[in-house]
Amino acid sequence: MKKIDGETILKKLGEAIRLDEESFPPLSSRSVFEMLVATVLSQNTNDKNTARTVRRLRDTIGITPDSISKAGLRELKSAIRTSGLYNVKARVLKKLARIVVKNYGGNIEKVFEKPLEEARRELRSLPGVGPKTADVILLFAGGKKTFPIDTHVFRVSRRLGLIGLRDGYEEAREKLMKTFPPDSYLKAHLLLIEHGRKTCRARKPLCWSCVLLEHCFFGQDLLKGET
Repeated sequence: MKKIDGETILKKLGEAIRLDEESFPPLSSRSVFEMLVATVLSQNTNDKNTARTVRRLRDTIGITPDSISKAGLRELKSAIRTSGLYNVKARVLKKLARIVVKNYGGNIEKVFEKPLEEARRELRSLPGVGPKTADVILLFAGGKKTFPIDTHVFRVSRRLGLIGLRDGYEEAREKLMKTFPPDSYLKAHLLLIEHGRKTCRARKPLCWSCVLLEHCFFGQDLLKGET
């Protein structure tokens, strides 16, 4: 079986999947800081909870570095309670907001003026910001050529053989950035996530209806085992 290429994945998934911005909270954010907050809130919870929490936080406290840095911790915890792990996240958001006010004058967009890897390192130094969050901000808001990887992207990419079973985040990112054309990174990222949610699921994947089945050893082996 020939290894599938990025263009084929984009074509087949693009024809099968309709992307909806509401399914990806960072896309509907009203500012880069709000996108950063939404990404932090999305950790260890689902997108519906994240979207609901972002709306509540926006309506009660506001999502700006100034409003969050000045908000009481109890008030902030109450506003983000639906996101899960709200005690930890509230403290992280307070620290994050204060740093953005102090170091960036409230304008985190200044980081986009720096080269990609320098901007990644700087974002990753912020509280609650890991490699995926940094890459989401840089790709979605900064238009930087990077590739965020979440659990869905990891799973789909491993099953298709695009990355190795033991590849960590940085190894997987490097390989996917070589697989897909740079101008398609955002679309590819979103399509892989949606494919992982709807078809290439962790449990009971719907391999029989997968548009990439002919290129997937995992799916073909799984279906053979069911016959």
